[in-house]
Amino acid sequence: MNTPVALDADQAHGRLAELTVIDVRTPGEYASGHLPGALNIPLDGLHRALSVLRDARTELLVVCASGNRSANACALLAEHGAPAATLTGGTSAWAERGHELRRPVTPTRAGWSMERQVRLAAGTVVLTGLGLGLLRPAWQLLSAGVAGGLVFSALTNTCGMAALLARLPHNRPRPADLDATLAALEARVS
Repeated sequence: MNTPVALDADQAHGRLAELTVIDVRTPGEYASGHLPGALNIPLDGLHRALSVLRDARTELLVVCASGNRSANACALLAEHGAPAATLTGGTSAWAERGHELRRPVTPTRAGWSMERQVRLAAGTVVLTGLGLGLLRPAWQLLSAGVAGGLVFSALTNTCGMAALLARLPHNRPRPADLDATLAALEARVS
């Protein structure tokens, strides 16, 4: 797999007007803050947009929270004849450089970013394991499992818990939202 072209936050900021920005995060993450003008096409809906993205007349910039999902999306796009660049460090790096993040005016189904949802889920499971561990020490293994998962997540820069949480109904895109995004994308790239 070829490494996609990468732009850092400052490079992307300077070229934002000439780029079509595709945000491949969940709708909840997108709602928590996205690059100005970014269109939300979650990674699992990217196949539906391939024909439109292939015909884009502007350079594509794919964005996620850290750069991992956007790199995967760039590889998929390249396989289908739609080369794209990825934002190094994702929206996290964008915000760290002091660049503006926009939030939708209308509320979405998920109001919390995926990172916040992971922290809540991990903390809840750890506290549950510790609390039940007072009754039966074996329940403390639940907390140990989460700790091990967090270490693995840090070492591999992946997150299994985020992948599971992304499948929950409030994190899944509504078909009408994706249809509207594809219509906006077609208007923008034609």
